[in-house]
Amino acid sequence: MTAQRALLLLLALSACGERVARNETGGATTPPYVRAETNSLLAEAVQPVRVGELGPNFSACAARGAVRDRPGAASVVIRAAPFEATREVDRLPAGAEFFVCSRTHDQRWFGIVYDQGGDEMRCNVTAAATRRRAYPGPCDSGWVASAQVRLISGVPHQLPPVAVDAQVPPPAPSA
Repeated sequence: MTAQRALLLLLALSACGERVARNETGGATTPPYVRAETNSLLAEAVQPVRVGELGPNFSACAARGAVRDRPGAASVVIRAAPFEATREVDRLPAGAEFFVCSRTHDQRWFGIVYDQGGDEMRCNVTAAATRRRAYPGPCDSGWVASAQVRLISGVPHQLPPVAVDAQVPPPAPSA
């Protein structure tokens, strides 16, 4: 029994002492983790836009797109690689048209080719590409989030007006 009393006395004495102040986190005394400011490897990433993705029987860039006209957004950011953390290389205004040449596997980013002057014929991406390759120029290229793109057809934006004489005549009355 004396061993039990000695143990109780030891426990009672260990409870005596100065109170430790509790912090606001509910008792945790581990300091919060603060991430060191470092340059991300993604910030310096560059991934060239590839043309000829569909092979030699198709145009070097298989689709055309335009920047979606969204309320409150004056322009769309073009990045050096298909990641949000990469550097911004340019901006396009709402309605600006471009060629969609490649996509990421998850379809979240489009690799585009565009001409700031509006002369898209200068970009040389409407003819078939003999092989898959990085776009060499002369136009600018980069990556844009697919959610900010409205896909359009490859036909010219404005079709010639239809002549009034070209209307289909009404069917002949049957006997």
